[in-house]
Amino acid sequence: MTLEEAQKLVDDWIKTVGVRYFSELTNTAMLMEEVGEVARIMARRYGDQSFKKSDEAVDLADEMADVLFVLICLANQTGINLTDALKRNLEKKNSRDKERHQNNPKLHGNNTSDKPT
Repeated sequence: MTLEEAQKLVDDWIKTVGVRYFSELTNTAMLMEEVGEVARIMARRYGDQSFKKSDEAVDLADEMADVLFVLICLANQTGINLTDALKRNLEKKNSRDKERHQNNPKLHGNNTSDKPT
């Protein structure tokens, strides 16, 4: 599925099942809530905190999909084409960050923090 297809799918769902979009402010608050849920899982799965018994069955992929869904809602509400936005953002990163990251010794060491456990 492309980003454009995802934006249309979410828009169709909102207009049929969801009745209407929540306000942009409500969706922004919901986005922060969903990101917090992802952060909670990350802190427990990859960080130093432990899971509570009630948190053991959480699904990281589902929580990330919740973040994506609300972000797509906000993009739809504000007229942003996420495909175009991502392309422009990657162009910016390619021109701005390529040498910076290539010359960063921290990225060339034996850091294993980016490997899942």
